[in-house]
Amino acid sequence: MWAALRSALWRCGRAAAPRPRAYHGDSVAALGTQPDSGSAVYQENYEQMKALVKQLHERAQKIRRGSSEKARQLHISRGKLLARERVDGLLDPGSPFLELSQFAGYQLYGNEEVPAGGIITGIGRVSGVECMIFANDATIKGGVYYPVTVKKHLRAQEIALQNRLPCIYLVDSGGGNITRQAEAFADRDHFGRIFYHQAIMSSQNIAQVKAATGEDVSAEDLGGADLHCRKSGVSDYYALDDNHALHLTRKIVRSLNYQKKLDVTIEPSEDPLFPADELYGIVGANLKRNFDVREVIARIVDGSRFNEFKALYGDTLVTGFARIFGYPIGIIGNNGVLFSESAKKATHFIQLCCQKKIPLLFLQNITGFMVGRDYEAEGIAKDGAKMVTAVACANVPKITVIIGGSYGAGNYGMCGRAYSPRFLYMWPNARVSVMGGEQAATVLATVAKDQRAREGKEFSSADEAALKEPIIKRFEEEGNPYYSSARLWDDGIIDPADTRLVLGLSLSAALNAPIQKTDFGIFRM
Repeated sequence: MWAALRSALWRCGRAAAPRPRAYHGDSVAALGTQPDSGSAVYQENYEQMKALVKQLHERAQKIRRGSSEKARQLHISRGKLLARERVDGLLDPGSPFLELSQFAGYQLYGNEEVPAGGIITGIGRVSGVECMIFANDATIKGGVYYPVTVKKHLRAQEIALQNRLPCIYLVDSGGGNITRQAEAFADRDHFGRIFYHQAIMSSQNIAQVKAATGEDVSAEDLGGADLHCRKSGVSDYYALDDNHALHLTRKIVRSLNYQKKLDVTIEPSEDPLFPADELYGIVGANLKRNFDVREVIARIVDGSRFNEFKALYGDTLVTGFARIFGYPIGIIGNNGVLFSESAKKATHFIQLCCQKKIPLLFLQNITGFMVGRDYEAEGIAKDGAKMVTAVACANVPKITVIIGGSYGAGNYGMCGRAYSPRFLYMWPNARVSVMGGEQAATVLATVAKDQRAREGKEFSSADEAALKEPIIKRFEEEGNPYYSSARLWDDGIIDPADTRLVLGLSLSAALNAPIQKTDFGIFRM
């Protein structure tokens, strides 16, 4: 998918001779340095990340194939297009498709595979309009809704609501999965919420388009096209086949009279000065190995130019202004643990971006906020609260990419899932948990050791190792990006080299909605 996206959207050129820290006519510094690609650390990082990316593409390719070949051929024999063929046929020729939540349901139901959660969702251009597209995959258990299918459908609707994207539903579903109805029927965010969202979006003038590419029931007189076009009036158009239905849908979108109105200025796009795949060697898979987030920024933003804000203050957090494919962006990136100074710096920067209506990008690689008696006395709690308040209240589009670790309250301060970023993506090396596995194991081992001491019992090194091993293993499993993506804690795992492209599409989609004024809560002083 991402290779196709790269060729269909924008092409990232590679400057033959990068100019580190060069200054242009607008006096904004070009960020980044040429890495020592021959160093052992760079090569080890590169190979480790390359292996993770290879695994990502292999797993994504298997998911795109969908169900078994037998189920696919049965579907085709009925004269029907496969779900991904329907999406391709709907999109404007040559335009990109930003697929979301591709790993939904991955290894979630044991041996029962549900590729892509049984439904394809994503953003693409139809008749020149950016739309949220939903396509049921009827080759997977007849397109029935598993609990994860419902969750994925609702997440896509939430994105459409936030960004005011018209919705196109390519429906080919047997309805709810009755064997799992307790997990998908009665609660607030279960199946009924889909129709609730449709009503709310309609009330907000967000268009809903439904193309029933398969019959709701098998008998024509109970629910087919003839009945609903000629007698009930439920359907507005009669399609002869899948391709005709897609043609009619494109005509409907063309007649929406929709025009995108931007609240930001746009400048010509420029390629970064550095190749995107250098990110592999700069970051790598070893989260204990430090890197400068500025080197990541230099390979994402236009011309590698970055107007850094408060560069000498709170230097464990990097903040500044840039552009991505011509769109303005305020960037907040981690370069270490969050101290009081870095939290206050972030709060100040977020306020500026909200006042100027500039979208925010959070690049997460964070172990958390600094703790300790001295830091508590200096006010880390209230300064951290300032940052969290600013992140929560900011009404500009917020996009988060987890490029390393995302632990503890640092996840919150850097706009994790709970803080409703418009989009949240993960790199394949990323980890998300309340703390690292070794740290958690050490904490629990200390508790166990103290308890044994109170009981007058010995706690040997062998006992400690036996206690720690399963804890570390569990944290590694649950912190893995595929575990996260399977449960829709993010919107997709992406190749680091595709980050700029994905951000460009996401920003473009987010700017369909007007940027509202931000009203902040009370900051602790």
